[in-house]
Amino acid sequence: MAVAAPVPDLADRATDCADRLREAGRVLLASHIDADGITSAAVASTGLARAGIDHEVVFEKQLDADSIAGIAARELDVVLFTDFGSGQLDVIADHEDRGDFVPVIADHHQPADRDTRYHLNPLLEGIDGASELSGAGASYLLARALEGPDGDNRDLAALAVVGAVGDMQDSDGGLVGANESIVADGVDAGVLEARTDLDLYGRQTRPLPKLLEYASDVKIPGISNDEAGAISFLTDLDVDVKRDGEWRRWVDLDGAERRTLAPALMRRAVASGVPSERIEALVGTSYTLVDEEPGTELRDVSEFSTLLNATARYERGDIGLAVCLGDRGDALAEARRLLRTHRRNLSEGLQWVKNEGVTHEDNLQWFDAGSRIRETIVGIVAGMAVGSPAVDRSKPVIAFAEESVEELKVSSRGSHALVRKGLDLSAAMREASQSVGGDGGGHDVAAGATIPIDERDAFLAAADRIVGEQLS
Repeated sequence: MAVAAPVPDLADRATDCADRLREAGRVLLASHIDADGITSAAVASTGLARAGIDHEVVFEKQLDADSIAGIAARELDVVLFTDFGSGQLDVIADHEDRGDFVPVIADHHQPADRDTRYHLNPLLEGIDGASELSGAGASYLLARALEGPDGDNRDLAALAVVGAVGDMQDSDGGLVGANESIVADGVDAGVLEARTDLDLYGRQTRPLPKLLEYASDVKIPGISNDEAGAISFLTDLDVDVKRDGEWRRWVDLDGAERRTLAPALMRRAVASGVPSERIEALVGTSYTLVDEEPGTELRDVSEFSTLLNATARYERGDIGLAVCLGDRGDALAEARRLLRTHRRNLSEGLQWVKNEGVTHEDNLQWFDAGSRIRETIVGIVAGMAVGSPAVDRSKPVIAFAEESVEELKVSSRGSHALVRKGLDLSAAMREASQSVGGDGGGHDVAAGATIPIDERDAFLAAADRIVGEQLS
């Protein structure tokens, strides 16, 4: 069956990778431990299983020389890397040259200055890996190439879209580029619905007052971060916002009720002086997994990705993978417990940043959380802080947290507006970290690094200079 891919050369790469996987006796599938990485693993694992390819799955928090050596020690002929591997090709290629394993890579991050034959990455074909195709999207193209004559893996488009949204590739109101082809596959397969809707997080699960109060991307005075104001706004509408004494959710409203609430919210934003470009952000494309139960975290792609992130950030990628593969019992219950913990930790972390503030350099701003924020979630806190009054949106923000007694975890977040001006945090993190004996990479709008714990100030000086040069 033909591969659903927007660029023929990318389809050819997927086919070449799939052919090599079919030749393997047993495959080790190694994936990144975040929402995109977990969905990448789930899509690839399902594709391998349906093709009858024996395999096992492992997750790595980061792919470095030590973790790659550990992967090599498993002595499997072929290793499939998903949602990482491209940026570590210099190390991986050394193992390939020694005959330790044959690497097959389905990734979307910036490649290192080495290559390997079985390398599926949109950047190699001129497709933006930060906004047009995620790691899960690359895994999806691979799964399509693994289809047999009677197979059809288009149902895996649903998880690929969860991965793309988890990777923040829908931040301009919807998925674009190669991701759109995957959405179309999901719609055609009957597993996905895409429609224009109010673009607020929690449409499936949050009571209406909380939906409006907690909306963080567009601040509406008197409603955002204001429970009483949100309730007052809702009760003034000609909409039955309660049923049997309980607040309804957005998903509970019918079409007419939604068409009443959404314009009223936009009018309120206009009257409150919210800039027009921010008001436009109130509406975007929503993606619904139609086979999941309405009113649950799994029904909405954004909420599903958050649930997976909650498993990943506490090093339980196995739980997230089980949910992706259909476990709606113990694994889902544990994922929901982790989500509650995750939300509490994020709230406390963001409050710490608001209380402590950030330090401003010429071209960036930063905070050092030490051990007060887990290094696995400090990047998410940094991204949340970008939308708060604590952080200046005109500069990227860099966050530090202790990873060990010897190393600092660095996470950086920018905005698409800054990227359009020349910001490339992937390049900045890589160059600045390597200048102090560390390493890093990622995407232009969000990237990370690991550096020696006593090199923070030298790293900051280098990063500030590099960002200044990019934005000058």
